[in-house]
Amino acid sequence: MTAQVSGHDGGEAPPGGYAALATTFAAGVGLSAVVVRLRGVRLPGTVPPWDLVLPATATLKGSRPPSKDRITSFLRAPFTRRERGAGAGEVMDASRRNGARRAVGDLVTCPSCTSAWVAGGLVGHHACAPRAARLLCAGLTAVTAADRLQYAWSRTEQSAEG
Repeated sequence: MTAQVSGHDGGEAPPGGYAALATTFAAGVGLSAVVVRLRGVRLPGTVPPWDLVLPATATLKGSRPPSKDRITSFLRAPFTRRERGAGAGEVMDASRRNGARRAVGDLVTCPSCTSAWVAGGLVGHHACAPRAARLLCAGLTAVTAADRLQYAWSRTEQSAEG
């Protein structure tokens, strides 16, 4: 028999599923640390501001589409159900109501939750292959900037029409 705790939404939160996700995340961090150690990578004593800003915007772009975009809903479908459209190509999905599927659904529908996984991957990648990681972050940051420019352009066009 599996213990259940009451969730914020009145449903049952699956502690076993959450524990499995937390264990998977911790194992990924541990594996990254082992790889860094085995490769003899010397970690920096400080982190320059650019190495915070670039991955931060890359994490935004790397976490929002998997958790909110309409075209990535097929990835979430086994763990979620559609609630409604949210505009700008995004949708609101809700977690399915059982055990591990619910736990994964809670993760993949939450951009903030997903961002920890994306940031963890980017940091691990940066430790092992900093040049490639910076290039990846630059690409994701460029897409984030392009999105903001698209929204600004759309607002400008709407203002001109109104």
